[in-house]
Amino acid sequence: MNFLAEDLSFPRSDFPAVSVNCAMLSANACYQVFQRSIDDYHIYDNVDAPIKNPYPANSFEALLYHKNWIDTVQWHLEDIIRKPDIDPKEGIALKRRIDKSNQDRTDMVEKVDDQFLGKFGNVVPKPGARMNSETPAWLLDRMSILLLKIYHMKEQTERSDVSADHISKTTAKLAVLLEQREDMRQAYDELIEDIGNGNRKFKVYRQMKMYNDASLNPMLYEQNKTNSSAK
Repeated sequence: MNFLAEDLSFPRSDFPAVSVNCAMLSANACYQVFQRSIDDYHIYDNVDAPIKNPYPANSFEALLYHKNWIDTVQWHLEDIIRKPDIDPKEGIALKRRIDKSNQDRTDMVEKVDDQFLGKFGNVVPKPGARMNSETPAWLLDRMSILLLKIYHMKEQTERSDVSADHISKTTAKLAVLLEQREDMRQAYDELIEDIGNGNRKFKVYRQMKMYNDASLNPMLYEQNKTNSSAK
């Protein structure tokens, strides 16, 4: 039985097949793509700025860049929606945009996992291979968001309008985040190596989000019943 077998009742994504080259199986290479996306976003620092993916279409790098761009935009949407004086209608619109962004983020992670399924699909696990509860793509998701934390925490350490205590606290937090970056770098590289040599295995379980599904969210399907009977 293939150790990457997934629940086949859930369809694979329709993202075009990409070539996952060996370089992109290193944490350093993935971090570089995420950082480029973050830096590119902050040229304009606008949640409505269009994405201009610099990598070849259907490349693994392009997929990771797009994934981080979604994360980066959502990071700033989360900031905006917390404005104390936000107009309620604007707040509702932002909440729905964030919900869609969360769905897009999850879809993108699954597309990344599809590439790992293809890359390692022929690997036969060794007897006693350990199951990894987190897939490579969900680890990359955490790494993507971690770089956003580092970027914005570093900004806090460079502010000139805050107290020395604020600078001290954010500097200490930044040090922890940088340590975590190195730990995740090691964890990702070791996971990829272990999967490749059959020492670890994983499964991809497709999302089962209910609140966005009109057939599963009672607020939505009851409203649909009401609308149908009113016709």
